[in-house]
Amino acid sequence: MRPQFQSPHARRLLTFLLAAIGTALFWLLSLPLPFLFGPMALCLAAALAHLPLKGFGQVSVAARTILGVAVGASITPEVIAEMPRMALSVALIPVFIALIALIGVPFFRKFWGFDAPTAYYAAMPGGLQDMVIFGTEAGGNPRALSLIHATRVLMIVTLAPVFLTQVYGAGLTNPIGAPAATLPLHELAIMAAAAWIGWKGGERIGLFGASILGPMILTAALSLADVIHFRPPAEAILAAQFFIGCGIGIHFLGVTWGELTRVVAAGIAYVLVLAVLAAVFAGAVTALGLGQPVPAFLAFAPGGQAEMTVLAIVTGADLGFVIVHHLTRIVLVIVGAPVAARFLAPKAPRG
Repeated sequence: MRPQFQSPHARRLLTFLLAAIGTALFWLLSLPLPFLFGPMALCLAAALAHLPLKGFGQVSVAARTILGVAVGASITPEVIAEMPRMALSVALIPVFIALIALIGVPFFRKFWGFDAPTAYYAAMPGGLQDMVIFGTEAGGNPRALSLIHATRVLMIVTLAPVFLTQVYGAGLTNPIGAPAATLPLHELAIMAAAAWIGWKGGERIGLFGASILGPMILTAALSLADVIHFRPPAEAILAAQFFIGCGIGIHFLGVTWGELTRVVAAGIAYVLVLAVLAAVFAGAVTALGLGQPVPAFLAFAPGGQAEMTVLAIVTGADLGFVIVHHLTRIVLVIVGAPVAARFLAPKAPRG
């Protein structure tokens, strides 16, 4: 590593500059979602070129709280009244997860030669950090799990906009929020407090996905109590996209050729399997009249919760519908993880 990039601050500065250049390029070329795809593309390219990048730590985590507040602010009494309508499509989520396990685990074991814990946690479409932690505790390979889930998120985030625009005819131009200058100062202060308190309070009680779910729960309560009437400002949501894009690209830092041809290739192939399953379930939800095509697609797309939130916002999809389905999927996967760990953990040798 060059001496000038040995400092973590210098590496973060390089990462920020590359991400900013990516944003500017995508903006000038009128490409979709420049604040998400610009940083993601350039940080991915730089990571694969083994440039000395470094993530933004708690700043990136804090950026996710903005999306939690955005979702929470969208939960209004009207959305709550629509909850019974979602019940039948939500009931399909356990079936969706069961099929993923039945197909995904043998896929990783027989076709790619992964051990049982790695295969199970690679197959399950939960949160990246959660699956790596649970999988490692169960005896899986943390590096393989991290790369497979990063590949899943990267592929879904890259391909989903193509499907949304080319197949569903959806635009990616829905206003993401009002400018900060037009929002009441007291509501901005309340949203900032809800983001911080929800995040840190969620961490304190051990809430999974605390950076998103904590702010979401607290802001939803404030929205239902008629305290909050706006989503976070557009500038805040663009900042969240920027740091999420950086994070996706940086996950591939240090990847070797062997990992590309085995682990990343397995992740890419598995996304195609997941895409078929998701398309079948989204199609069923639409055909049965349980949801509209775009929200149904986003509800079953096995991407990260933060990334799907961004896409739901920019397409103007029913944010409540999308998030309820993703939360159900993540809860079921995480609740099932300790049970799976008991069966998959390597047996201790007898003395």
